[in-house]
Amino acid sequence: MDVNREVGAHLVQNHPAKVQLVGADLDLHVEMVPDGAYLYADTFPGLGGLPVSVTGKVAVLLSGGIDSPVAAWRMQRRGCRVVLIHFHSHPLVSRASQDKAADLAARLARYQGRVRLHLVPFGEVQRDIVTTVPPPLRVVLYRRFMLRLAAALAERERARALVTGESLAQVASQTLANMVVIDEAAPMTVLRPLVGFDKNEIIQEAKRLGTYDISIVPDQDCCQLFVPKHPETHATLDQGQGAEATLAVDPMCASALARVETRDFAAPWTVRASEPAVRAEVGI
Repeated sequence: MDVNREVGAHLVQNHPAKVQLVGADLDLHVEMVPDGAYLYADTFPGLGGLPVSVTGKVAVLLSGGIDSPVAAWRMQRRGCRVVLIHFHSHPLVSRASQDKAADLAARLARYQGRVRLHLVPFGEVQRDIVTTVPPPLRVVLYRRFMLRLAAALAERERARALVTGESLAQVASQTLANMVVIDEAAPMTVLRPLVGFDKNEIIQEAKRLGTYDISIVPDQDCCQLFVPKHPETHATLDQGQGAEATLAVDPMCASALARVETRDFAAPWTVRASEPAVRAEVGI
C-alpha cells in the first residue's frame, strides 16, 4: 500500500491525468525487486509452462517430420528435459534425414540450453523385418523395434518415459488398435502429447516454434523405406507377437545400439568462444 500511495501521489503531482481505479485508460504496474523496481504499462504473453528439468527427463523419437519437434517442445514446456532419438536408414538412403534431425536438435536446444541427439541406424532392422514379416504388419513391427531401441537409450540417459509425435488416426499406422500393439513392446511409459491435435493445429505450432521450415525440407526418412502399399490398421497383439517370433529380436537391437552416433548441441547463448557448439561420438 505504501508503494501505491507514493507512486500515485507522484503521478498526480506530475501528470494532468486523474486517477481512476476502475475502467482506466492506462494501467501502470510496479514490480518490486531487491535493488529497485520495474514500472511498466503493457504485458505480453510469453512461452508459459514450467522451467526445463523440474518434471524430469524424457526421450523423444524425432522423425524429422512436422509433428515430433512440436511434441518435444510441448514436453519442454511442461518442464521436461528432452533427449532426442532419430532413426535413419543410411547407407540404404542418403544422410539427409540425419542432417535434418541435427538442424531440429539445434533449434530445440534453444529451449533448454543443451540437447543430446542419438542417431540410430535402422536399415538393417528394416531389412530383416522385410524378409520374414508379412507386408501389412511391417510398419507395426518397425514401431515396436523403435520403441525397444529408444527405451534402451532412454534408460542409459535416465529418462523416465518415451515421447512420440503421433496424432490419433492421422496416418494408417497411428490407429488406436496399432498403438496398443506397438506400446506393448516398450518397457516404459509412452507419451503422445499431440494425440488429440489435428494436422493444421500442429503445423501452426511448428511455425511459431520455428521448426516448420526445417521439417518440410525433402529427405529420405526411414519411415519411407520398405513401406507396404496397404499397411495393417487394426493389428492385434497376437499378430504382432507372432510376426516378431520369427526374428532374432535381441541380436538385432544389440547390433543397432552398437552403432549409435551421439551428438550434443548447445544453444548459442550457452557456448563459450573456445567451446564447440556440437560434440559427436559413435557407439554406446
